[in-house]
Amino acid sequence: MPEVMTDSFRTPCAEGNSFQLDEQIAHLLRRAHQRASSLFQGQLAQYELTPAQYFALTRLRERQRLSQNQLGRETAMDPATIQGVVQRLATRGFIDRKPDPLDRRRMVLELTDSGRKLSDSLVEAAFRVNCEVLSPLQKEEQDAFLRLLCKMA
Repeated sequence: MPEVMTDSFRTPCAEGNSFQLDEQIAHLLRRAHQRASSLFQGQLAQYELTPAQYFALTRLRERQRLSQNQLGRETAMDPATIQGVVQRLATRGFIDRKPDPLDRRRMVLELTDSGRKLSDSLVEAAFRVNCEVLSPLQKEEQDAFLRLLCKMA
């Protein structure tokens, strides 16, 4: 992949700028995503989890109990995707599905003991991925980048 020159960027939205692929936000985000995904897969390959499964486990670790619908919304997964993720995690014994005591029509999800142990063990690997993804940036740039990404997400 060609090296992008960060000190020669023009504002991509400014009128009169010629189209340069290496200055297009979608292209740059895709490349950054590819790098982050590769690092993520490398760190988590031993656990045989997809990124979506990791995100679901982590959100359940944070929130304790969620409906499948809420888990999908909080991890930005559509209903079909979250259904498959939950099914695979439940099959592997990492998630329990139980009727909601307040609404028997709804199922709530919780981590099992093995799911909690797995999720706890993933924290260090995820931290290493974050550090590696952000490593090309200075500390102030990392903070600004994360702030801006949160604003865009």
